[in-house]
Amino acid sequence: MDRLDNPFAPGAGTQPPELAGRDDILDALEFAALKCQRGGPTRCIALLGLRGVGKTVVLGRVRDDFEERGLLSAMIEASDARSLPSLLAPELRRVLLNLSGTERRRATAQRALRALAGFVSALKVRFEDLEFGLDVKPELGLADSGDLEFDLTALLEAVGDAARQAGTALILIVDELQYARGRELGALAAAFHRAAQRGWPIMLAVAGLPQLRGRLGKARSYAERLFEFRELGALEAAAARAAVRQPLRKRAADIEDEALQDIVDRTRGYPYFLQEWGLHAWNVAPRSPIRSRDVRAAEAHVTASLDQGFFRVRYDRLTPAEKRYMRAMADLGPGPHRSGEIASILDRKVTSLGPMRSKLIGKGMIWSPSHGDTAFTVPSFDRFMKRMMPGDDW
Repeated sequence: MDRLDNPFAPGAGTQPPELAGRDDILDALEFAALKCQRGGPTRCIALLGLRGVGKTVVLGRVRDDFEERGLLSAMIEASDARSLPSLLAPELRRVLLNLSGTERRRATAQRALRALAGFVSALKVRFEDLEFGLDVKPELGLADSGDLEFDLTALLEAVGDAARQAGTALILIVDELQYARGRELGALAAAFHRAAQRGWPIMLAVAGLPQLRGRLGKARSYAERLFEFRELGALEAAAARAAVRQPLRKRAADIEDEALQDIVDRTRGYPYFLQEWGLHAWNVAPRSPIRSRDVRAAEAHVTASLDQGFFRVRYDRLTPAEKRYMRAMADLGPGPHRSGEIASILDRKVTSLGPMRSKLIGKGMIWSPSHGDTAFTVPSFDRFMKRMMPGDDW
């Protein structure tokens, strides 16, 4: 079939042609947004899940829906190399300049800009990557104490006042939040705790790997009450089939039931894998409908694509010792695995592997579903590790 007509284009956070199986989450976020706009208290929403389940996709759809309603959004991606203040400042500046567009809004928006200027100026010493300038003079005593939690709360209050004056609401979206440092997580939670108490028209939606729940709880004891945690996993069978079949039908094409079930079985319903299989099954199929033999012919292309991109980009971040740890996990299967089992394969003591395990959790490669258990954050990574490090000599 014509590759130019292929509806599937898997990528990092790329909106799929059919966002199947996520309606309940989108409805919850829409309800929170409407309540926030009316000044009612809203809980923060946290999406948790492994790599490739569509967390970033859902956040992107929420941002688009917010803006289509004429509301405001600021979206950032946390990083282990950048502080949250350095990422937040440019996005909040953009939002506030947008709010400054009319005379009615200008006074409160300008005050919020002065709060942002004070916030940046006071925290530059503590956050060296906060290299950001504003052509607005700070207002003395406004978000300029140098205490992150206090100043972020004051800044968000000023931003909330500006949004209320404009008759709108702001959603702050933070992806990959598990990379944020502990004190930054605590400050963010405290600021939005205050926002919920005071009914400011701002809300927070975040996404991260499963360990984010524990990190938020450690940062603030009330995190379980502040956040509504939603877990994203593999799609149910019906949604997985729709994610493949509906985009085909929109292109006046189709797939045989047996072939479709083969894709669902091979992917186990993981959204990113469904997109890869849809892409390559289309490309190898000579005509519609896609048949089982086309799915089998696509396997080598799918494996190569995942190995070179989705898996390899994470594998290349590992040190040789970390690769051996991950290979030992792969030897045990998909997981989760007890730390003692991994140590036994490596012929090491569990305590000696603790620091490496912590580093791998910090890199977002593994997580701990329960005390003493270790699991991959990337589905099917065990198979990839066996392909990259075959045999026993590793």
